[in-house]
Amino acid sequence: MRHRVLFAIGGLLLLAACSTAHPILYPNAHMQSVGKEIAAQDIEACRQLAETAGAEEGSGKAGQVATGTAVGAGVGAAAGAVGGAISGAVGRGSMIGAATGAVWGLLTGLFHMIAGPSQPNQAYTNFVNRCLQEKGYEVTGWQ
Repeated sequence: MRHRVLFAIGGLLLLAACSTAHPILYPNAHMQSVGKEIAAQDIEACRQLAETAGAEEGSGKAGQVATGTAVGAGVGAAAGAVGGAISGAVGRGSMIGAATGAVWGLLTGLFHMIAGPSQPNQAYTNFVNRCLQEKGYEVTGWQ
């Protein structure tokens, strides 16, 4: 049973990590003259140029889930230590709090991963936007 849960969580993380935002192009004269196929090739070329220049698309949602889990564990440990100090069992309270916080952070991160949109970092989007603008496109946003 435990392996199934871990497998399911791992599958969700991989699925979310693979889904990336892409630029939405306004159908201006240039976009209409080259067509969707050439525009898609230009978008990919600009993405590769951004990565070559050192702009990273982002850590993705998997990194956000891991951060949420770690933060949850830290907050839980601190809260558990306070509760343990009051009851006289600081070590045990910290351990229980850390476990509870980690689970809370993991579940919260998974919820946001599934429910929320994945957006690349700002430096990456700015680079791709400028590259596309120099090619004659108008980027209206990312989704």
